[in-house]
Amino acid sequence: MSLATNLDMPALDAAALFDLPREPRECRIVVAMSGGVDSSVVAALAASTGAEVIGITLQLYDYGAATGRKGACCAGDDIRDARNVADRLGIAHYVFDHETAFREEVVDRFADDYLAGRTPIPCIRCNMGPKFTDLLAMAKELGADCLATGHYVRRIMGPAGPELHRALDPARDQSYFLYATTEEQLAFLRFPLGGLPKQDVRALADQAELSVAAKPDSQDICFVPDGDYAKIVRSIRPEGVVPGEIVHAESGAVLGRHAGVIHFTVGQRRGLDIGGQSEPLYVIALDAENARVIAGPKRMLGVAAAHIDETNRIGPLPFGNRAPPLTAKVRSLAKPVPVTLEGPLGEGARTTIRFSSEEYGVAPGQAAVIYAGERVVGGGWITDTVGAA
Repeated sequence: MSLATNLDMPALDAAALFDLPREPRECRIVVAMSGGVDSSVVAALAASTGAEVIGITLQLYDYGAATGRKGACCAGDDIRDARNVADRLGIAHYVFDHETAFREEVVDRFADDYLAGRTPIPCIRCNMGPKFTDLLAMAKELGADCLATGHYVRRIMGPAGPELHRALDPARDQSYFLYATTEEQLAFLRFPLGGLPKQDVRALADQAELSVAAKPDSQDICFVPDGDYAKIVRSIRPEGVVPGEIVHAESGAVLGRHAGVIHFTVGQRRGLDIGGQSEPLYVIALDAENARVIAGPKRMLGVAAAHIDETNRIGPLPFGNRAPPLTAKVRSLAKPVPVTLEGPLGEGARTTIRFSSEEYGVAPGQAAVIYAGERVVGGGWITDTVGAA
């Protein structure tokens, strides 16, 4: 018996989750399969609609301990897991080698950002490049009606077209990582899991008898198997890791030395190893050009505004008296805070977001993602900040 006939989902209208333009049996769905439980369930849901389903896995790296780590993505064991799921579902499955592109667009950029004193987010770069741009092109070449992924976000039709909204389960929401999605991409993308809690997704995996049902979730950055970012940077750019001084932000006094700015991010306290101070000190800024870590009291971390570059906008900005106020997240785990925009948003423009009250831990290299209520309206990369008065 095929999965399409024995998968019982009384609470779900699987076909509606994919918003297909025709009868499912006349459609083709391409599913981005990373080898994890989420994308595997998406493939199962797609197969249950009766549409033709093709799974695609991008091999993004094939080196080091990360390839065998449970809960990694797009390498080693994960590719085998994706293939096993595709076999279970009776769907076609293709693997494409994207290691070179991934290294150039994501891994090398990650190392360069750290050496420049920025705090990078490679997952956004990956979504901007290999996962959406390249996969989407492949899906269209295969004649697909849509590309479906396991991201926890919602695609909702609005007055001006499809909108990107936060997932219903705030603990799983991944909208921060997808702010750079273009309107053209969003028209073709589908996110069937955005309205489901994780426990329901795992229950569907069990029901479909998928081998990955109990597989751990992805943790940290996929190509950093042990969370040691500095080790990755040293292996890629060993010539760029330069020791230097730790300097007090107010007095200019040299407080100690460090082994390289790659070991620090703005807002960090642990690891400074500075004793004898009257108050706790934090990393206030990184002067990578002069190999200096600037340390100071917590009050100096408060910023009034941030400049963001390479901005993207999804749909129109809200307007009118009943429009929801704008909020922004400046870290993936931060709560959205009220902001105002000072300048255009979108088409790569540089603009400024001004916080309604002091915001802490705003680091160059991170993304600022802007929301109107539950809708993602865009965002950009933080280049620098404006200190609070």
